[in-house]
Amino acid sequence: MLRPPKLDWSGTPKSKILRSVKPMLATLVSESFDGDDWLFEIKWDGYRAIGSWDGKKAEFYSRNGLDFSSRYSEITDSFRKYLTSQVVLDGEVVALDKNNHSRFDWLQNWGRRRESQLIYCVFDLLWIDGHDLRDWPLIQRREVLKRILPKKSMIRYSDHIVGRGKAFFAKAVQRELEGIMAKKADSPYLEGYRGQLWLKIKTHLRQEAVIGGFTEPRGSRRYIGSLLLGVYQKGDFIFVGHASGMPPSQLKSLHQRLLRLERDSSPFKAEVKANAPAHWVSPKLVCEVNFEEWTAEGLMRQPIFVGLRPDKDPLDIKRELPRTKI
Repeated sequence: MLRPPKLDWSGTPKSKILRSVKPMLATLVSESFDGDDWLFEIKWDGYRAIGSWDGKKAEFYSRNGLDFSSRYSEITDSFRKYLTSQVVLDGEVVALDKNNHSRFDWLQNWGRRRESQLIYCVFDLLWIDGHDLRDWPLIQRREVLKRILPKKSMIRYSDHIVGRGKAFFAKAVQRELEGIMAKKADSPYLEGYRGQLWLKIKTHLRQEAVIGGFTEPRGSRRYIGSLLLGVYQKGDFIFVGHASGMPPSQLKSLHQRLLRLERDSSPFKAEVKANAPAHWVSPKLVCEVNFEEWTAEGLMRQPIFVGLRPDKDPLDIKRELPRTKI
C-alpha cells in the first residue's frame, strides 16, 4: 500500500471537503503525440462530476456546483452500496450504448429514455480516508483508485495506456469517439488549473456556446428556426453563428425555456444579421455544437446542435482554439 502523504484535511469539516473541489481542467491541443511520461485516456462525452462519500452522506455535483445527486440518484445509491472507503472522486457521468460509446444526446434525455447504461467513469482520486492525495503524482493516485473501486457497479474505473498517444488517437477516430485525454503521469491535482499538464485532443471540431437568441421557423418547422450563439471575449458577448439540428422532440421544451428568458434588445456586443426574424434572450443557457471550421470572420461554419450544458457557467464560455502541444 502506498504511504499516505503528510498533507490532509483532518481539521476541515467534512461538509467543506465534500463541496469545495474545483475540477482540474485540460487545454485543447491540435494533434496527438507519444511520450513515455504521459497517460492517455478516452475523452468521455458526458458531464464532468465530483463524487464524495464520507461513510454516511453522498455528494455528487458538476464542475459549476450543480447538484447531480437527485438527477442521477442511481449513482449516489451506488456510492452508499459499494464504496467502503471515504473518498472524493473526479470523473464523468456518461450514458453508454451497447458498443460502450458514450452518447451525450442519450444523457440529455436520461429519465425519459433509459435503454442506455448510466455510468460514472472515474479517472482521479483526490482524497481517501482522511488523506489528501492531490500532491501525489497522477499515476500513483490512479493506482490507489483502481484498487478501491468496485468491480461491478455504476462506478467504473476509466482506464489508460502509457506512451502511445498517436495509436490511441487513431483508434478513437476509428471508433468515432469524441477524442482522447493526455495527462502528465507525475502531475499533481491542481484545482481549477488549466495548463499543459492535462491536454485534450478532439477527433472533430466541437464548441460550447451560449444561446443569445433564436429565429422564427420557416415552412413546416415549428417553434425554432435556428439558435443564435455567442461566446465571451474580454468580457464582451460575441456572436459566433446560427445553429441548427435541434431534435424535434426537444424543440417545444427548448422554445419554452427560451421564451422565459426573452428580452427586447440583443445581448450581443455588435449587431447580428440573423437569417430570419429574431427573438433575443438573456444569455443564460449553454449548449454544445459540432461544426466544420472557424471562418475568417470568427464564425462557426455549419454548427449543429448537440445538447444543452447545464453543468457549464455561461461566463466561462470562450472560443476554444487548439494550441500546439508544448
